Amino acid sequence: MFDTMTFTKIAGGVCGALLVLLLGKWAAEELYHVGGHGGGEASYVIEVEETEVAEDVEEVSIEELLASADIAKGAKVFKKCSSCHKLEAGENGTGPYLYGVVGRQIAAADGFGYSGTLSGLAGEAWTPENLNGFLEKPKSWAPGTTMSFNGLRKPQERADLIAYLDSLDD
Repeated sequence: MFDTMTFTKIAGGVCGALLVLLLGKWAAEELYHVGGHGGGEASYVIEVEETEVAEDVEEVSIEELLASADIAKGAKVFKKCSSCHKLEAGENGTGPYLYGVVGRQIAAADGFGYSGTLSGLAGEAWTPENLNGFLEKPKSWAPGTTMSFNGLRKPQERADLIAYLDSLDD
């Protein structure tokens, strides 16, 4: 099959490649090793002025935001919701209908099958505070909810949307 010379060439090639790999790794470690041998002291230090930690932004209450809410902007924000929710009473989509949701009992839309999490909150109402918390991050406010929406980050957008939904059942 192989003669001795072919076998010797193959073995020499494998050993040579292994030697290059090991020596290359050792050489790279010596050349690019960070820290040095003496514990790695910095050769120079650049001093920078320390800055104070940014103060937490004061949260504005939902009542204050609702006082300045814009219903027209809320209608635009609702477009994010309209793929799953309908505004006509009794017409459920992927999500329950939202006509009259502000003040309505949680998990009380007729004909809609709620997740266990929201069904467990059935004694509570969709107050502006509850809607604000839910709209901010549904999965955090009601862990286990089947609503896949990630939420509205901006407090004013949430307030505009709540004001819009509240204006529908006037």
